[in-house]
Amino acid sequence: MKFMKLGTRPDTFYTEEATRSVISDVPGDLVIRINNISYLLHQFSLLPKCGLLQRLRSDSEDSNTVTIELHDIPGGEDAFEMCAKYCYGITINLSAHNFVSAFCAAKFLRMTEAVEKGNFVLKLEAFFNSCILEGWKDSVVTLQTTVKLTEWSENLGIFRRCVDSIVEKILTPPAQVTWSYTYTRKGFNKQQQSVPKDWWTEDISDLDIDLFRCIIIAIKSTYMLPPQLIGEALHVYACRWLPDATKITPPESSVSQTDDVAENHRKIIEIIVNMIPADKGSVSVGFLLRLLSIANHLGASTVTKTELIRRSSLQLEEATVSDLLFPTHSSSNKHYYDIDLVAAVLDSFLLLWRRTSPAPTENSQSMRSIRKIGKLIDSYLQVVARDINLPVSKVLSVAEALPDIARKNHDDLYKGINIYLKEHPEMSKSDKKRLCRPLDCQKLSPEVRTHAVKNERLPLRTVVQVLFFEQEKGLEGK
Repeated sequence: MKFMKLGTRPDTFYTEEATRSVISDVPGDLVIRINNISYLLHQFSLLPKCGLLQRLRSDSEDSNTVTIELHDIPGGEDAFEMCAKYCYGITINLSAHNFVSAFCAAKFLRMTEAVEKGNFVLKLEAFFNSCILEGWKDSVVTLQTTVKLTEWSENLGIFRRCVDSIVEKILTPPAQVTWSYTYTRKGFNKQQQSVPKDWWTEDISDLDIDLFRCIIIAIKSTYMLPPQLIGEALHVYACRWLPDATKITPPESSVSQTDDVAENHRKIIEIIVNMIPADKGSVSVGFLLRLLSIANHLGASTVTKTELIRRSSLQLEEATVSDLLFPTHSSSNKHYYDIDLVAAVLDSFLLLWRRTSPAPTENSQSMRSIRKIGKLIDSYLQVVARDINLPVSKVLSVAEALPDIARKNHDDLYKGINIYLKEHPEMSKSDKKRLCRPLDCQKLSPEVRTHAVKNERLPLRTVVQVLFFEQEKGLEGK
């Protein structure tokens, strides 16, 4: 981080009876009022450098002490005090953290060359150009501080120049990156390894969402970075600012978020979703599903949730079972796993699959695709079946959604059903029959049929069907 030190005198400002003043042998003759604070200072120190105060002094009535109201000065009393200390020659330290407020206040007070040569604005501009814009973290921090003075920062060009500086550095080939950066990924050693392509993502994740959006939009407009790298930046930002989808507790057992926090989270997720590159694979399906879970929890817009369902379904083949495991967020559901989320994504996948694959052949890509999904869903059911509060209807909503050709055999489906029966020993006979409805005994392997025949948890009707097909197979073998 770069710093600029101006002035040589020690700080002699002090507060007495709610008035800020400066130690001097000469009585103060200039009162500056900013909000609830009054400054008793000296005209001979401030007026020569502040064009605005010169004009306001000339407009006021002649008196020994002049009072001026400056309630609208950008940066408030802190920024004014920096400018005042500069006028007195008192040492001030400038950095990316306080540059914006100092510069805006100096511009407001008209501390320009037209008033005095080598004035405060000139020195601040030199610091901005030669230090802040040349540095990586300085540019990021300065951009972040513009949030408090948005209109002034835009009008004075600070905002645009910081964005341009940051984008220019992001687009620099990693081999040419020499400035310091934050990169805390596990296992990464800055001293021994080359700069990673996504070295910039963590630093810009500290930005306010609107500033972050400006950076990402500017980067995308250049078409110079691969969509996966932009997707990684979105992923890092989401992890930094959004709640963990795997740890969100149901509404009745969690401390309710304030409306402001929830609204900010909704804004963040909707902006992130809008910025995901259109290219398939620019972000992982696991990330898309996590965003969908968070969107459901936050009550994001229907448009946002629909887009996440669509994007997730396009990449569902890449998912693992762990990618599908999220807690439910509905206060009306006592079960843990959010099966409705998986069902919605699966329905979207099947809708597209049927539209593009009306009659898939055995070895076609379409068949391989639906079989992969069938394997994924049956493996998922084996996990969620352990949820003791999971109703049969939720299991069936997913198990029966798959077309017959999605399962080459029903062994994995049987395992899921058996786990559910084991974890729910108090099930009624009618529920057991419903649960076994999607099971095709003809598609069970000999080993599984042998197990099923001896399985006392199965409804009698299913056991009879298994025995019937066992006998049939036995006759065929003779």
